Amino acid sequence: MSLPSSTPYDGKPWLARYQAGQPHAIAPAFTDALSVFRAAVARAGERPAILYFDGSLSYAELDAQSDALACAWLARGCARGDRIAIYLQNVPQFVIALVAAWKIGAIAVPVNPMNRARELRLLLADSGARLLVCHESLYAEVVHPLLAQEAGLAGLAARGEPALQPAVMTTSELEYQSRLDPRLFAGGRRVPAEALAGAEDLAGVIAAHRGSRPPPVLLGPSDIAMLVYTSGTTGVPKGAMNTHGNIAFNAQVYRDWIALQEGAPILGVAPLFHITGLVGHIGAAFICAAPLVLACRFEPGVILDAIREHRVAFTIGSITVFIALMNHPQATREHFATLTRIYSGGAPIPPSVVEAFRARFGHYIHNGYGLTETNSPTHVVPFGSEAPVDPASGALAVGVPAFNVESYIGDDEGRPLPVGEVGEIISRGPMIVPGYWNKPQESAKAIVDGYFRTGDVGFMDERGWFYLVDRKKDMINAGGYKVWPREVEDVLYTHPAVREAAVVGVPDDYRGETVKAVVSLKPQAQATPEELVAYCKERMAAYKYPRIVAILDELPKTVTGKILRRELRG
Repeated sequence: MSLPSSTPYDGKPWLARYQAGQPHAIAPAFTDALSVFRAAVARAGERPAILYFDGSLSYAELDAQSDALACAWLARGCARGDRIAIYLQNVPQFVIALVAAWKIGAIAVPVNPMNRARELRLLLADSGARLLVCHESLYAEVVHPLLAQEAGLAGLAARGEPALQPAVMTTSELEYQSRLDPRLFAGGRRVPAEALAGAEDLAGVIAAHRGSRPPPVLLGPSDIAMLVYTSGTTGVPKGAMNTHGNIAFNAQVYRDWIALQEGAPILGVAPLFHITGLVGHIGAAFICAAPLVLACRFEPGVILDAIREHRVAFTIGSITVFIALMNHPQATREHFATLTRIYSGGAPIPPSVVEAFRARFGHYIHNGYGLTETNSPTHVVPFGSEAPVDPASGALAVGVPAFNVESYIGDDEGRPLPVGEVGEIISRGPMIVPGYWNKPQESAKAIVDGYFRTGDVGFMDERGWFYLVDRKKDMINAGGYKVWPREVEDVLYTHPAVREAAVVGVPDDYRGETVKAVVSLKPQAQATPEELVAYCKERMAAYKYPRIVAILDELPKTVTGKILRRELRG
């Protein structure tokens, strides 16, 4: 993809949006993610690295436990470049395993703990993982039956399918704490030992190698740190090759762009297997030598308590997280007193939600935009600034290109479009992955001359603000008119009864497709489908408003909080 010698984006109008004194580009402070961690240990070894309910793990202890685990893996034949799958919730063991993998030059493969056997098998087979760390419950329910089935299958090699027999280590979310909050750990019982046959106990393995240190490993910016699999919403999941340089750079972007303070607690509200959790939580905590506050799984009341108890200063999560917190009956301004740096990404943010959150808690939710392939943000609202709302579409800007990012809006062939025209968001910078694991054709299609074609549709205004319209595949063609779901959703969010909204296209004999909205309502609120149709009809062009409205108690979501539109099309 060769760009014209002169484009409307060459002048980088977004640089004028940067905060006073903020540099336009930064030099990487670290070449690899492990060095970021080692620097935190060196200057803040006794500070807490992880806060997990009433448990605490210092940076020195995290270093020692990851050393022990790294030595255990070396003793079992793991080597540099091997893949190690981490199939865990937001627990301390996730971070221990991640750092241990880096200490032997291995590649971590974070796995969504909601994945079941078919999905897990796909990721293990594609990555070639030789070791798996998982919860005891997941071993008993998913992993052991899968591996038993694999062992009994004949003819896998003849069909060209690799047999899956990774070594397995199990652990429990009940460890590293004693409080056992009944909202998450009702019963508080461990999985019986007989159900864990064939797996090693992670805690026992770490204890057995306590005091051992692995040989030093030299990592460079191009070494792969993780294979983070895309969600698969556009096809079979692909393993993005997130490098050490990618992670270290964007951890620094978080710190420098948002002015994160050394040692100020960071809330891990996004799943750690997701790129936001990996870079915006773990990476950001390491580069600030800050405590990472974890709570296993998202439960609004538990999260509110964690924010107040640990005096959290920063977090980033999906907008559905903040909607859930805002609608919790016990949420108060006191809960958010210390949480002065709030960012959201992963899905378009309705402006009405930002204003409602600020009115209730006094804090502005800053927007951000990035993907797995960009190691979290490429576009971010400068801290202390407010994103404008496009008067024509009602879209809230996702931000401006962050440090060292080149970005533009392209047509279907990747050629720059005029300012203000809608097209594909295309970006280049130190955070872009080199490609997908074992998929050279997919890599070449997505990344050309370092520019990543996001598949997201948006535009840039004359001031350099970027706006996200929607995913290309989600556009609705209603009688020849283009309808972007986000615009309809934004209108629905302004209705006082609507808690969450999702809009999809469904088949229609006359129009080809028609607009369907699925909503959930706020506690004690009431609204009928007919009322919501009329509400939108008054506020939108005739071809845009939903002809069908369904009301559900809860909208289906991914574990990262994104609403699953594809499950609403039926």
